[in-house]
Amino acid sequence: MERIEIYDTTLRDGAQGEGISFSSEDKLKILRALDEFSVDFVEGGWPGSNPKDVDFFEAAKDVPLEHARLAAFGSTCRPGKAPEDDGNLTALVDVGTPVVTIFGKSWKLHVTEVFRTTLDENLRMIEESVRWLRAQGKDVIYDAEHFFDGYRDDPAYAIQTLEAAERGGARTLVLCDTNGGTLPGKLREIVRAVKSKLRAPIGIHTHNDAGVAIANSLEAVEEGAVHVQGTFNGLGERCGNADLAGIIPNLLIKMGKRLSITEEKLVKLTHTARYVSAIANHGFPENHYYVGQMAFAHKGGVHVNSVMKQTRTYEHVSPEAVGNFRRVLISELAGKSNLQHLATVEGIDLEAHPTAARLAVEEIKQLENEGHVFEGAEASSVLILMKHMGKLPEFFELIRYRVSVDHKTSGGTSAEATVKIRVRGETHLAVGEGVGPVDALDGALRGALKGFYPEIDRIVLNDYRVRIINAAQGARAKVCVFIESTDNLKDRSWGTVGAGENIIEASWTALKDSIIYGLWRNAEATRRASEGAPGARSLSSS
Repeated sequence: MERIEIYDTTLRDGAQGEGISFSSEDKLKILRALDEFSVDFVEGGWPGSNPKDVDFFEAAKDVPLEHARLAAFGSTCRPGKAPEDDGNLTALVDVGTPVVTIFGKSWKLHVTEVFRTTLDENLRMIEESVRWLRAQGKDVIYDAEHFFDGYRDDPAYAIQTLEAAERGGARTLVLCDTNGGTLPGKLREIVRAVKSKLRAPIGIHTHNDAGVAIANSLEAVEEGAVHVQGTFNGLGERCGNADLAGIIPNLLIKMGKRLSITEEKLVKLTHTARYVSAIANHGFPENHYYVGQMAFAHKGGVHVNSVMKQTRTYEHVSPEAVGNFRRVLISELAGKSNLQHLATVEGIDLEAHPTAARLAVEEIKQLENEGHVFEGAEASSVLILMKHMGKLPEFFELIRYRVSVDHKTSGGTSAEATVKIRVRGETHLAVGEGVGPVDALDGALRGALKGFYPEIDRIVLNDYRVRIINAAQGARAKVCVFIESTDNLKDRSWGTVGAGENIIEASWTALKDSIIYGLWRNAEATRRASEGAPGARSLSSS
């Protein structure tokens, strides 16, 4: 079976997306990650268009690549110019990449209205540019820009442009749906026709303006394309490019194609996609197929019950195959199965407490009716479950707390909180200051607990969000507060929730639950370690 080449253009085409700007160092980080993932080609940029890309290619010379081949991107020579006299082409040679990708015009509209030249001159530009680059020792990939629009306009001329690149010695002829408006059926028909007329290998490059970029890429492979271009997470101009995070697993798992990315490598797919998104400072879509947190998240009680018995009932592939994980959400739609799964994840034995899951579900549904939202706050669900088991951790008892906020005459505000608690029969009071009331409460509670539980220093509050529940009530509206905390030593995170008309009270509930859960998880880990038992998987991976 012929191997399908994966060509990544995140660093060039992806960078054309709105809000995306890679520094040279960003590009080097992504290059290393894509090489580690065994992508065949990484297109680094257009050295003829900006100095930053020239700097990147110079720095990339010192990056040892295990698998990926670096490609520089540019256009054919200009009308009336010989390739050796064209600064764009000489810049491609000067950066020293083993592969050069150039694009040329397939659509007569672009030849006559954009280039303002003749159809024959366009063919000359394509053929001579490819031939000259080949003479400089470069592997040349030819991107036939706007190919599908050009083919619909004049099939014979569109084919002639490919034949010109083929005569010049291009290793691969890439059919580009540059405007992203071709539907799969028509694309498949055109690829089939092209494949029958040319000897050189065919590639595909699609955009997502009609929402079918991945489908179009897969259809092209079914018709014989052996080279697929795309970007990670579909980054790119307008609606983006074909998304390699969807294309790669579909080719490997669904279509059984042979890639340089093996099943052993595929487990790094989620990490690679999320890493690229982080470097790009681009909001990651959590409903993303294969790699998003929602991709294998189950909420409905009937669904969860089925998945616990047989994962294939509601999962088209194993989440572990792509480096992701299964999540079971807790909400008003939850059933006993959701809580039972949560208990399994947390290492909680429900056998001796047969009614606990049912009672916890009833309480969660009632609380959601009152404004709580438990999705993403599974740690609060764990504590409710343990309460109905009669095993709620009692690390401290609150006696009282007080929060005050002062406005400074010099501008700004300061907050101060006092917390009085009872631990193991001892009473302790602590004061905390902060930039806001929740920060001050957090500091005061930690101060009161630190003498009893020094491990509390590992628990860090790293996210605080407020959601207005019934905004029409104005100042009397209920609020739902989410807190996310992390155990820095264990690299484990969890979420808690509180709700009510008083934002301080709601915040206290979420903060209290977060600290109690963190202390309990630490105590459980210590107990299991002393007993030599395997640790349960934490909420950070559930």
